[in-house]
Amino acid sequence: MNHTAMQLVLAAIVVLPLLGALAALFPAPPGLKGKSPDQAVLRHGVTVTGAVFVLSVVLAAGFDYDDAGTMQADSDVGWIPALGIRLHLGVDGVSLPLLVLTALLTFLCAVYGYFAQQHQRLSPRATGPSPRAFVALLLVLEGGMLATFAVLNLLLFFLAFEMVLIPMYFLIARWGGDGRGPAAWKFILYTLLGSVVMLLGLLLVGFQGGTFDMVALATDNGSGLSHTTQLIAVLAIGIGLAVKTPMWPLHSWLPDAHTAAPTVGSVLLAGVLLKMGTYGFVRVLLPIAPDGMETYAPYLAAFGVTGILYGSLACLALARTGARGDLKRLIAYSSVGHMGFVLLGISTLTPTGVNGALFANIAHGLITGLLFFLVGALKDRTGTTDLDALAGRTGAALYGSAPRLGALLAFGAVASLGLPGLAGFWGEMLAMFAAYDPAAGLSRPAYLVCMAVAGFGTLLTAAYLLVVVRRVCMGDRTAHRPAALGDVRRYELAAWSPLVTLTVLAGLWPAALLGLTDPAVQKLLAGGS
Repeated sequence: MNHTAMQLVLAAIVVLPLLGALAALFPAPPGLKGKSPDQAVLRHGVTVTGAVFVLSVVLAAGFDYDDAGTMQADSDVGWIPALGIRLHLGVDGVSLPLLVLTALLTFLCAVYGYFAQQHQRLSPRATGPSPRAFVALLLVLEGGMLATFAVLNLLLFFLAFEMVLIPMYFLIARWGGDGRGPAAWKFILYTLLGSVVMLLGLLLVGFQGGTFDMVALATDNGSGLSHTTQLIAVLAIGIGLAVKTPMWPLHSWLPDAHTAAPTVGSVLLAGVLLKMGTYGFVRVLLPIAPDGMETYAPYLAAFGVTGILYGSLACLALARTGARGDLKRLIAYSSVGHMGFVLLGISTLTPTGVNGALFANIAHGLITGLLFFLVGALKDRTGTTDLDALAGRTGAALYGSAPRLGALLAFGAVASLGLPGLAGFWGEMLAMFAAYDPAAGLSRPAYLVCMAVAGFGTLLTAAYLLVVVRRVCMGDRTAHRPAALGDVRRYELAAWSPLVTLTVLAGLWPAALLGLTDPAVQKLLAGGS
């Protein structure tokens, strides 16, 4: 595929969801309405997200994998010259996997939402044209997520980074469960406050560096920024990125948001939105402010492994019998731990660590997206995500009442705990391996301690996930045996099978992803030259 065609495909990927969101607000033509207006607008969401996913596959097919470290499909058009804002788009080996993951997860969410509505699972709680609003918000959210990974201008990056907040807020506030109002407000306040600080850091970098172009700044490798400027910029930008990641102790908005969010919201929040924070560390801070990152790297590692330990202990406490733990809340806390491995890998400032972090990003999106789909299905069938209630309502074993659902939940759990041969293993292993030998200038004894703590965290992760499998899939032997639950439906299988397949493929063939990210990572760490 020639360069112009690649440019058009990338531009279409970013713009199409936004145009689709606008179209979703208008009535469908009579010939396209189908059985009902609600079905028509939900079908519209499936069509648009499906088209975006197909375009992302076309982009991946046309990508030059022999030159994955070079920005491809890049287009640079003037937009607001007075502010130095240019419409600069492009993809490389770092951003391409995240673009495809975003398009895939959003398409699967749209498919799930369409068929769930037919099974009366959407259940909007607000008045007004809820399906239209649902589809429009989903598409705006997709547009913001895709733009975050495609833009190469710091101010456009900030705008895309913030674009996702409003649709996610309304998805939680209008379609969420109990406590959705406070959870939505907590989400928006935390992320907005972090973003204000991040904007100040981005402006500082742009004005001091003489440009907001991320490629030009990466090529300079911080040469246009003083050491003090880099320290301030990394601290300010890092706070905003850490909130979105989320990094302990800035994580407290996440469990509430996940617990209250609808299934689609939880899948996209865990599968994509958290990745926007870690992507910013790799795309913005590593190449643009390397001296500042080297100074703060040990602190980033310490916060990362604290998150691993804290998230695992919180999950273990929620998983025990009688704790009244919520399964969605438990998976949310597990994300704090898994993203801690990503931060640990980035903090090593080595190709091994950063590649491991990027691999863990993709693995977490696949596995945790699957887990939230499964928890949503359990809630549909039982009316609860409380672990004590699930242990009783699934009777002697979920394996017996809904064997395929139980098998998928067990698969997601063992993938999440990092079983070798599945996607969750490689990223965490590479992050710990990199901590054994961090970049020159970093304290090796300190990173050895971090590696040991992270290793202990993997044991705790295995412990709480196996407890969850035992309690939910094997049930409470003292409970009465209820009527059989409905097993996996066809539309659920269609939405979940790609995630299962990719989790296995990434685990068995990690070189496919690592070979894509490594040239780009090498270039970013060398200054984008």
